[in-house]
This record gives sequence, structure tokens and C-alpha cells, in this order.
Amino acid sequence: MIELVKLWYRRYFSDPQAIILAAVLLIGSTVILTMGDMLLPVLAAIVIAYLLEGLVRRMQRHGSKRLTAVILVFSMFLAFLIFLFFGVLPLVSAQLTELFRELPRYLSQGQQLLLRLPEIYPFISEQTVKELVAVINREITGLGSHIVSLSFASIPSLITLAVYIFLVPVLVFLFMKDKDRIWSWFAGILPRDRKLVSQVSDEMDLQLGKYIRGKFWEIIVVGIVTYIGFSILGIKYAILLSVLVGLSVLVPYIGAAVVTIPVVLIAFFQWGWSDDFLWLVGFFAISQALDGTVLVPLLFSGLVNLHPIAIIVSVLVFGGLWGFWGVFFAIPLATLVSAVIHAWPRVDEIDGRS
Repeated sequence: MIELVKLWYRRYFSDPQAIILAAVLLIGSTVILTMGDMLLPVLAAIVIAYLLEGLVRRMQRHGSKRLTAVILVFSMFLAFLIFLFFGVLPLVSAQLTELFRELPRYLSQGQQLLLRLPEIYPFISEQTVKELVAVINREITGLGSHIVSLSFASIPSLITLAVYIFLVPVLVFLFMKDKDRIWSWFAGILPRDRKLVSQVSDEMDLQLGKYIRGKFWEIIVVGIVTYIGFSILGIKYAILLSVLVGLSVLVPYIGAAVVTIPVVLIAFFQWGWSDDFLWLVGFFAISQALDGTVLVPLLFSGLVNLHPIAIIVSVLVFGGLWGFWGVFFAIPLATLVSAVIHAWPRVDEIDGRS
């Protein structure tokens, strides 16, 4: 057993470059795992600055000075934030409030439909349906109590959020303005001979940048197209549902399946089994299909292909570790793991090169 461990260690850790890469990955993971909550505004600012860096580079290639490009791009980012907080968010909040007011009526309709199931399907017993309704009522009561307690407990979180709303844009501007100085400092603390780290970081820079920008535009396009279709068809809570559909693309496969439930239920409670309901379901199914077959290949062409099982596992693992950001970066992190495994030197490869 000891000899097997020695052989495994010699195979994967004989190259000093592998030791350097392992140390960088270990230190980075430890910092995020132990101080991720404290550094959340910093990490969020790094992500946003990285997202905006593509526009800054494009303007520089067209002759703009970096500071000028940074100021213009940052101004557009602030305008987008203002539109989001003062344009979209109040409408979403208003529709969410209206939905909560209508929720008891929807629940009553749902219970009436459940109680009619034994008449339509004789193999379903009336007792089973009554027990199911009782369980649903208990869960709803518990959920209501949880929401009330959560509303009081979330006051400190709202204060923290207000601080983040001010702090994150400031950090974004500083990261964009002083990017070269920050990167030079970070590179200075790494060993000079870091070819493997540079190889992995260059690959991840290409993959991560394409993924983040592609995912941002996918959210925007899917959300806008869904809102236009929902508004034309006249479904209630069109803005709220469109935001949910747009955000659902953050979680591949799982998000689309989960967001279908509220869309279909609200359409059914509004129209019942009618032509309007079928038109809505048909539009939603077609839009989801076009997202997967047209928009995703267009935005993410050249991105490393991962097996669906690898994507789902990465969403579960990284989402459990880092919550929202873990879900958002599940695919890039899985790509990082794949890139590291692919680039990791092995003793047989080293011997073959020597």
C-alpha cells in the first residue's frame, strides 16, 4: 500500500510546476472557503470588473486611453444598476406582492382540483387526496411562519446589502482603474518559473471570460424575449416570471425544469385548460428550445464541453459550498478542474520529453 502511494506521488508530484500549481489552488480555495463571506463584496467586485474588462479592452483597441475607457464603461455599468434598482426591481416587487395576495385563492383552486381527482381517476382514493391536502396545508402554514420570522431576521442583512450596494461599485472602479498594478503585485508574489500556473490561468481566462459574458447576455436575451411573449399573451406577473426565467439559465437543466412549474401553474389558474393556456405553454416550450439549440451554441461556441452529469454534480457541489456564486460559477469551476487535470504533468510525460 505504501509503495502504491509512493508511485502515485512520484507520478503526479515529481514536477516542481505541479507543486506550485497545487499550492496556488490550495491557498486560493482556503481563502475562499474560510473568508468567502467576509470578502463577498471584494469577490463580487472582481467578477463584475472582469465582466466589464472586455468592453474596456475593445475601446482601447479602437484608440481610447484606458482611464477614459474605464470611466465610460463604469458609467454605463452605473446606469444599468440605476435602471435595475429603480426601474425593474420596483415592478418585480409590486408583482410579487400581488402574487402573495392572490396566493390563498390559487391554493384554494388547487385544493378543489385535487379533491376532484377521485372522480376523474377512480384508482386514486379520496382518503389519499385528503391526506395530501392536509400535508400541503401544514407545509403552507409552516412556510408562512418561516417567512414572517425571516422578515424580522433579515433586517441586519438588508443593512449589509445597503452597504454592499455602495461598496461594490467603488471596488469595481478601483479594480478596473488599477488592474495592471494589482496584477503586477499579485504576479510578484508568485515564483518566477510558473509556466504551468500561467498555462492554466490563460486557458481559464479564455473560458471564464466567454462564459461570464455569454451567461450575462443569455439572461438578458431570454428575460426580454420571455417578457415580450408573456405580455402579448397576457399572463399575470409577466415581469416577475420573466425575471425568474432569465435567472433560471444560471442553473443548466435544473433551472429550466424548476421555473416551468410556476409558469404553468399561474397560466393554468388564470385560464384553466383553454386555448390561451396552450398558447402560453407552447410559446414557453419553443423559447426554451430555441435557447438551448440556438442561443447557447451561439454565445458559448468554443467553450469546453462538459458532460451533463459533470454539470449537475458541479452545480450541486459548488452551490452547496458557495451558494449563489457557486451555482453561477459551477461550469467555469468544473472547467477549471478539467483544465487542471488535463494540464497536470505526469512522470511518464516528463520522462517522454526528456
